[in-house]
Parts: sequence; structure tokens; C-alpha cells
Amino acid sequence: MASSLKALLVEDMAVQRMVLSALLRKQFHCEITMAENGKEAVDMFLEGNTFDIVFCDKDMPIMTGPEAVVKIRAMGATDVKIVGVSTDFEAMEAFMSAGADVFVPKPIRLDVVEPMIQEVINNKKN
Repeated sequence: MASSLKALLVEDMAVQRMVLSALLRKQFHCEITMAENGKEAVDMFLEGNTFDIVFCDKDMPIMTGPEAVVKIRAMGATDVKIVGVSTDFEAMEAFMSAGADVFVPKPIRLDVVEPMIQEVINNKKN
């Protein structure tokens, strides 16, 4: 079952990017694109790139996760599933009001991510 979901990881910490990308590649065979801050992510959408799912950290230099989510949604990217990620539980409200679909606390666990990825795969099929 080669779904080849396109995932964008927006995370300023290299270790976190490596851990999450390894998980997504190994478990779900995702095609991974990485951004180190919210501005890079927004620029990717501005350049016309499309993604099935975005994992977005909260606290990053230049542009935070919630700021990026607001801009991405404002561009009309409503189909992409956006997952807000943070160690900070206060972040949930910031992400949800910015337009994220769901919030996941760090460290990200496979059992939490799996149903989300499955939902995106199912939506792509339909």
C-alpha cells in the first residue's frame, strides 16, 4: 500500500525533525519536506507546493507555528491537515484558534499519529 503522503515538518530543532521524519518514513512511507520555521513553511505554500499533512511546532524563530498556520489557511489551503505540536499544553489553544485541525503534545507518539495519517490516507482515496 504505497500511499506516499506528502508531509511537511515545520520544526526548528534538528533532532526533533529527524525523529519525526524517521517515524513518518518508516511507518507510513511519507514523502517528507522539512522547514526550520514558520516562514519557510509559508514560503513553500506560496511557491505552490502542496502537502497532505503538516506537523508544525509552536515556538520557532522568525515565525511561530500558529502564525504560520494563520497565513497558510489564509492562502486557501483548507484541505491540508495541520497538526500543531508542542511540549507546552498552552499551545493547544493558540493552534486551534489559528486554524489547526488537531494538537499533539511532544514527544509525538506513534499511537497518536497513526489514526491521523490513516484518516488523511482515507480522505485521499475518496
